[in-house]
Amino acid sequence: MANLVSRQAIVDAAMAWLGTPYRHQASLRGVGCDCLGLVRGVWRQLYGGEPEDMPVYTADWAEARGQDTLAEAAGRHMAAVPLDAATTGDLLLFRWRENLPAKHAAILIAPDRFLHAHDGAAVATAALSPWWRRRAAFVFSFPGVTD
Repeated sequence: MANLVSRQAIVDAAMAWLGTPYRHQASLRGVGCDCLGLVRGVWRQLYGGEPEDMPVYTADWAEARGQDTLAEAAGRHMAAVPLDAATTGDLLLFRWRENLPAKHAAILIAPDRFLHAHDGAAVATAALSPWWRRRAAFVFSFPGVTD
Protein backbone atom coordinates (compact mmCIF):
# COMPACT_ATOMS: atom_id res chain seq x y z
CA MET A 1 0.00 0.00 0.00
CA ALA A 2 1.53 3.28 -1.09
CA ASN A 3 -0.43 5.58 1.23
CA LEU A 4 1.34 6.79 4.35
CA VAL A 5 -1.03 8.12 7.00
CA SER A 6 -0.41 9.73 10.34
CA ARG A 7 -2.14 8.62 13.51
CA GLN A 8 -3.68 12.08 13.68
CA ALA A 9 -5.12 11.63 10.16
CA ILE A 10 -6.77 8.40 11.33
CA VAL A 11 -8.25 10.15 14.38
CA ASP A 12 -9.43 13.10 12.28
CA ALA A 13 -11.06 10.79 9.71
CA ALA A 14 -12.77 8.82 12.48
CA MET A 15 -13.97 11.90 14.38
CA ALA A 16 -15.69 13.17 11.21
CA TRP A 17 -18.18 10.31 11.77
CA LEU A 18 -19.17 11.55 15.24
CA GLY A 19 -22.96 11.71 15.49
CA THR A 20 -23.62 9.45 12.48
CA PRO A 21 -26.74 7.38 13.33
CA TYR A 22 -26.43 3.63 13.80
CA ARG A 23 -27.59 1.63 10.77
CA HIS A 24 -26.78 -2.08 10.45
CA GLN A 25 -24.47 -2.76 7.45
CA ALA A 26 -24.38 0.92 6.44
CA SER A 27 -21.21 2.95 5.87
CA LEU A 28 -22.23 6.50 4.95
CA ARG A 29 -20.87 9.33 7.08
CA GLY A 30 -23.67 11.47 8.46
CA VAL A 31 -26.31 9.05 7.17
CA GLY A 32 -25.68 5.76 8.98
CA CYS A 33 -23.16 3.09 9.91
CA ASP A 34 -22.50 0.18 12.19
CA CYS A 35 -19.12 -0.39 13.86
CA LEU A 36 -17.69 -2.11 10.79
CA GLY A 37 -19.16 0.56 8.51
CA LEU A 38 -17.37 3.21 10.56
CA VAL A 39 -14.02 1.45 10.09
CA ARG A 40 -14.73 0.89 6.39
CA GLY A 41 -15.56 4.58 5.94
CA VAL A 42 -12.34 5.67 7.62
CA TRP A 43 -10.43 3.18 5.47
CA ARG A 44 -11.99 4.57 2.27
CA GLN A 45 -11.06 8.12 3.25
CA LEU A 46 -7.47 7.15 3.99
CA TYR A 47 -6.84 4.63 1.20
CA GLY A 48 -9.44 5.34 -1.47
CA GLY A 49 -11.42 2.12 -1.65
CA GLU A 50 -12.72 -0.90 0.22
CA PRO A 51 -10.05 -3.40 1.25
CA GLU A 52 -12.28 -6.29 0.08
CA ASP A 53 -15.87 -6.99 -0.94
CA MET A 54 -18.28 -6.97 1.99
CA PRO A 55 -20.58 -9.95 2.39
CA VAL A 56 -24.08 -9.43 3.72
CA TYR A 57 -24.13 -10.17 7.44
CA THR A 58 -26.85 -10.57 10.02
CA ALA A 59 -26.78 -9.14 13.54
CA ASP A 60 -25.84 -12.57 14.94
CA TRP A 61 -23.15 -13.36 12.33
CA ALA A 62 -20.35 -13.89 14.84
CA GLU A 63 -22.30 -16.21 17.10
CA ALA A 64 -23.76 -18.13 14.16
CA ARG A 65 -20.37 -18.79 12.54
CA GLY A 66 -18.33 -19.22 15.71
CA GLN A 67 -15.24 -17.88 13.93
CA ASP A 68 -13.21 -14.72 14.47
CA THR A 69 -14.21 -13.51 11.01
CA LEU A 70 -13.72 -9.83 11.88
CA ALA A 71 -10.22 -10.41 13.26
CA GLU A 72 -9.31 -12.61 10.28
CA ALA A 73 -10.40 -9.87 7.86
CA ALA A 74 -8.49 -7.19 9.79
CA GLY A 75 -5.42 -9.41 9.74
CA ARG A 76 -5.54 -9.61 5.95
CA HIS A 77 -5.14 -5.83 5.63
CA MET A 78 -3.63 -4.55 8.87
CA ALA A 79 -0.74 -5.42 11.19
CA ALA A 80 -1.60 -7.13 14.48
CA VAL A 81 -0.47 -5.26 17.60
CA PRO A 82 -0.18 -6.68 21.13
CA LEU A 83 -3.11 -5.63 23.32
CA ASP A 84 -0.85 -3.77 25.73
CA ALA A 85 0.79 -1.83 22.88
CA ALA A 86 -2.40 -0.27 21.45
CA THR A 87 -1.94 3.38 20.59
CA THR A 88 -3.93 6.25 19.14
CA GLY A 89 -5.18 5.47 15.65
CA ASP A 90 -5.30 1.70 16.13
CA LEU A 91 -8.30 -0.52 15.46
CA LEU A 92 -9.71 -2.26 18.53
CA LEU A 93 -11.83 -5.40 18.32
CA PHE A 94 -13.91 -6.48 21.30
CA ARG A 95 -15.65 -9.72 22.22
CA TRP A 96 -18.69 -9.61 24.47
CA ARG A 97 -17.78 -12.83 26.27
CA GLU A 98 -14.54 -14.76 26.49
CA ASN A 99 -15.83 -17.74 24.50
CA LEU A 100 -17.36 -15.67 21.69
CA PRO A 101 -15.71 -14.27 18.54
CA ALA A 102 -14.78 -10.60 18.42
CA LYS A 103 -17.75 -8.72 17.07
CA HIS A 104 -17.36 -5.03 17.87
CA ALA A 105 -14.90 -2.59 16.28
CA ALA A 106 -13.67 0.81 17.41
CA ILE A 107 -10.84 3.23 16.70
CA LEU A 108 -8.61 4.41 19.52
CA ILE A 109 -8.65 8.23 19.41
CA ALA A 110 -6.59 8.86 22.57
CA PRO A 111 -4.74 6.60 25.01
CA ASP A 112 -7.92 6.10 27.04
CA ARG A 113 -10.74 6.91 24.58
CA PHE A 114 -12.19 5.32 21.48
CA LEU A 115 -14.82 6.07 18.83
CA HIS A 116 -17.43 3.48 17.91
CA ALA A 117 -20.91 2.88 16.53
CA HIS A 118 -23.30 0.73 18.49
CA ASP A 119 -26.90 -0.33 18.09
CA GLY A 120 -29.40 2.24 19.31
CA ALA A 121 -26.99 5.19 19.39
CA ALA A 122 -25.08 7.52 17.11
CA VAL A 123 -21.31 7.22 16.62
CA ALA A 124 -19.79 8.40 19.89
CA THR A 125 -16.63 8.45 21.93
CA ALA A 126 -16.26 6.31 25.02
CA ALA A 127 -13.72 5.85 27.78
CA LEU A 128 -11.52 2.79 27.50
CA SER A 129 -12.66 1.80 30.97
CA PRO A 130 -11.81 -1.46 32.75
CA TRP A 131 -15.10 -2.92 31.41
CA TRP A 132 -14.00 -2.28 27.81
CA ARG A 133 -10.36 -3.27 28.44
CA ARG A 134 -11.49 -6.70 29.68
CA ARG A 135 -13.36 -7.23 26.40
CA ALA A 136 -10.56 -6.06 24.10
CA ALA A 137 -9.52 -9.09 22.07
CA PHE A 138 -7.43 -7.75 19.17
CA VAL A 139 -5.59 -4.61 18.12
CA PHE A 140 -4.52 -3.79 14.57
CA SER A 141 -2.56 -0.92 13.09
CA PHE A 142 -3.71 0.67 9.85
CA PRO A 143 -1.22 0.18 6.98
CA GLY A 144 1.45 2.79 6.32
CA VAL A 145 1.03 4.49 9.69
CA THR A 146 3.57 7.14 10.62
CA ASP A 147 3.77 8.82 13.98
